[in-house]
Amino acid sequence: MTIMSITWEPKPGIDLGFFMIRYYSLMFVIAFTLGWFIMKKIFLRENESLEKLDSLFIYMVVSTLIGARLGHFLFYQQEMFIKDPLSIILPVEFKPHFKFVGYRGLASHGAAIGIIIAMYLYCKKIIHKPLLWILDRICIPVAIGGVFVRIGNFINSEIVGKPTNSDYGIIFKNLGEVFPRHPAQLYEAFGYLITFAVLWYIYWKTDKKDRLGYIFGVFLIILFTVRFIAEFFKRSQGGLEDELGTFSTGQWLSIPFIILGFYFVFRKAVYYKKTEEVN
Repeated sequence: MTIMSITWEPKPGIDLGFFMIRYYSLMFVIAFTLGWFIMKKIFLRENESLEKLDSLFIYMVVSTLIGARLGHFLFYQQEMFIKDPLSIILPVEFKPHFKFVGYRGLASHGAAIGIIIAMYLYCKKIIHKPLLWILDRICIPVAIGGVFVRIGNFINSEIVGKPTNSDYGIIFKNLGEVFPRHPAQLYEAFGYLITFAVLWYIYWKTDKKDRLGYIFGVFLIILFTVRFIAEFFKRSQGGLEDELGTFSTGQWLSIPFIILGFYFVFRKAVYYKKTEEVN
């Protein structure tokens, strides 16, 4: 090991003897739990019923996992829809042989689409407010949740960075490597932490929370710009880049979200009035 590199060889989880708590799963639990407490604080400030928060939690968990799972195969492994479609739904592989793999194939862009769809249904059926009202608020815990997801990727030695070609970096020994790579997962996690801090400040310290779509727009711009930049340091994950070239799949998928973010930030201001309801 050189002075500027770290050899990374973590265990997959906490072994309790009869059961192993995997760190990646633990990061998801922390992300959703912290998100629940953040939204509780927001709901109390907005004088919203906490009963609606329980439904929101369910909508978020289900939409995040389903959207991220489908997004991974749609954007990165389209061939699996034909080769082994059951592995998309179940945490196992059937080909070339049966193997438990867990839900490790998750795409953040798919999760974003899934969450937006779920929030539309949540607004229609539960909270009866404009879609952008809930998106302006739910994006705050989503940003901090992304931090823990990327930490989980780092622990799992997945979505690794490109070789640094220097003494600096992380040697992912679990991959059988002896050279350092960029800790791209941690770069991205740090960017998401900054995103969370900015959104938190805007919501609690400015008057922008009632301007529909503004906070959500800032979220899209910063978070997906972070993703776009982080992709320069990541090892190729394949997918759309094989056909489109120039940028990685993650970068191509981030561009529409960034454009949409600028639209919401710079469009004519639309303010939410507490007397408004969505039928």
